[in-house]
Amino acid sequence: MSAPDDAPSSALEAHMREDLREASRARDQVRMDTLRLALGAFHHEEVARTDAAHRQHRQPLTEQDRLSLLEKQIKQRLEAAEVYRKAARPELAEKEEREAAILQAYLPARMTDEELRAVVAALIAEHGKDFRAVMPLASRETRGRADGRRVQEIVRELTS
Repeated sequence: MSAPDDAPSSALEAHMREDLREASRARDQVRMDTLRLALGAFHHEEVARTDAAHRQHRQPLTEQDRLSLLEKQIKQRLEAAEVYRKAARPELAEKEEREAAILQAYLPARMTDEELRAVVAALIAEHGKDFRAVMPLASRETRGRADGRRVQEIVRELTS
């Protein structure tokens, strides 16, 4: 049994730990490894924040921080898959893509293009058609719910 202070401090982490237990029972090695790496990344960030030089020293890891770490890991895996494909290693590329898909399931539902357009249109109505003014606001508004490249494309389209 784990100590009370080892209890997950977020719903996302609790959900991932429960899924890790289920993957362990099912002997799903890829899922187990992927979840362990993601949970390890959360732990490493928490440890890094104990360093006085860290810009978020002593600040607890928030749910948004955890989602950002997951997004970063997904992006890394997709980039690795692309590199493996270029190196004619499709089996490694497929493994990276499977891991990215496992982690993707823990992110909130993605916004559709129509929803993105509505958010961007509202920001344009409030702040004008200046790309440089709208893009950071749109990025902040859609963080974790939309791909940054897609947000940029729609902002560029609606501000031009």
